[in-house]
Parts: sequence; C-alpha cells; structure tokens
Amino acid sequence: MDLWMMEWLGKPVWMWVVFFALVLGLLVFDLGVLARRRGQRGEELGVAASLRLSAFYIAVALLYGAWVWWALGAESGMAYLTGFAVEKALALDNVFVISVIFAALAIPRALQHRVLFWGILGVIVLRGIMIALGAALVSEFDWVMWVFGGFLLLTGVKLLRGGGGHDEAPDLERHIVVRALRRVVPISPKLDGQRFLTRLPDAAGRVRLHATPLLLALLLVEFADLVFAVDSIPAIFAITQDPFIVYTSNIFAILGLRALYFALGALVDRFWALKPALALVLVFIGGKIFWGQAFGKVDPAISLTVTLAILGGGVLVSLWRPRGGGTGDAAQA
Repeated sequence: MDLWMMEWLGKPVWMWVVFFALVLGLLVFDLGVLARRRGQRGEELGVAASLRLSAFYIAVALLYGAWVWWALGAESGMAYLTGFAVEKALALDNVFVISVIFAALAIPRALQHRVLFWGILGVIVLRGIMIALGAALVSEFDWVMWVFGGFLLLTGVKLLRGGGGHDEAPDLERHIVVRALRRVVPISPKLDGQRFLTRLPDAAGRVRLHATPLLLALLLVEFADLVFAVDSIPAIFAITQDPFIVYTSNIFAILGLRALYFALGALVDRFWALKPALALVLVFIGGKIFWGQAFGKVDPAISLTVTLAILGGGVLVSLWRPRGGGTGDAAQA
C-alpha cells in the first residue's frame, strides 16, 4: 500500500498507474478491437468515422482533465487543458507531415494503420524521454526558460510570416533517417505485405535481410515527431513545469492522431485559419515566459482563456470565410 502512495516525478505512483492503464485500454480498444474488426470486414476508416473517433478521444481527454481539476486543483486543471489545447493544435501539422511521408513512399491506405499503431507507441516512449530531459533542465537551469521563450517567439513569428512549414515532401535519398538505416540494412524498393523486414537476394545472389518501405515510413514518422517535439516541449513547459501535467496532456493530444489522420483532408481545407492562430498562441506563450521571468507567474486562468480564445477564433474565421474567400453563406449559395 505504501508503494502506491510513494511519489514519482512529483505525483503518487497510483496516479501514473491509472494514467498508463487508461492509455493502454484506449490503445487496445482502438487499435486492437476497432481496427481488427475493420480489417476483417475489409473496411477502411472513412472521414465520418475518423471524425467520430477523434471526437471520442477529445471527450476522454477532457473528462481526464476534469478529473485532474478535481484531484489536483484548479491551477493544475487549467494547466492541463491549456497544454492539451496547444498540443492538439500542433498535432494537426504533425498529421499533415505523416500524410506527406505516406505519399512519398507510396504506402497504401490499407497498410497505413500498421505504421500509425507502432508510431503512436514509439511517440509515447520518446515523448516521455524528452519531457524527462526537459524537466531536468528546467529544474537545474533557470535560464532555460528564457531560451524556450525566445524559441517560441521566433517560431510563432516565422509561422505568421508564412515560413516554418513542415509539409514539404522529404528528400528520401539524402534524408538522415534513410542514410542511417542503409548503414544497418539494405532497403527494399517494394513492400512485402505488412512486414517491416523481408529477406531478398542481394547483387551477389545471397539472401539477406532487407528493410521494407513500411519500416522506413515508421522511422520517418518517429523522426518527424522528434522534430515537432522541439516546438511542443518548450510550449508545454512554458505553461507548467509539472512533469505529470506535461506528459499526460501531451499523450492525450497524441493518442487521437491516428483517427485524426484519416480526416486530414477535410480538416486542413476547412480549418485553414488554425495555423496562423497557432502561431499567435506560440507568440503569446513565448511572451508569457518573459513576463513570468521578469514580473512573476501569469494566472493560469489567463493562459487558458487567451489560448482557447485564439484557437477558437481560428476555427470561427475558418467557418466564416472558407479558403478561397467569401463568407460561409456565400460559399453555400
């Protein structure tokens, strides 16, 4: 009993166990039950089903946030909700990069769920490592927050000016992941069903282990998340330095990525103003760091209100004036 009440990274062990049990249950339900049923029926996850599943994940995340608010207090609850909103908005760009990777490697839609399944598991581990490193840096070196603030300000301004996009197709011949993988194992130009590795004859006729494009896609997806974490980790630490809140809000934002991916086309076209809105959020959070370091901590209620107002404004602008000009009514006429 004492073991459950022992603290790990600032929170009792039982809180971490409950969180990981919930995440495992969601993964088993989504990727083990729903995906398997669709596979047996030969069905693909359509846009409507994708949006419903995304809404389910958001609902679960918000319910968990309500529990955090109740169990840990209003400040922790608001920090969790702010972090979740920011990470979810950042995840939209991440999802778009995943689609570019799949297109560049010609991964068929029927096999994409396998990459996303293992990709999400990898992200859960990698984000945990990066957040632990970030927490150690912040606790040891106070000046790190100034660096985070400056980085977020520059990133937000760059996004507002139309730069900093991650939607270009990767140069597979010169990509660092491709070069590193080729040093370990040859890469097959063809898929072999759902296999990540396959055995093929080399130029000398010897049968050797080869990586398939499916494994390459998985590694590129994981690498893309590391790149995006450079933006997201400073953003969430600017909101709170509590490792439990940082990690749980990150993971709940990422869990729905697979479902969100299959609704990508509808979301990107419809909610075009979310990207500049996210840029404004990054500028606000970066400025908040400088204010907090110079004058004292900003009220979490202000952070949550401003963040939701900016992102909500991006959604409303997108609905009122769809891409291509004109109001929503005009577009329907």
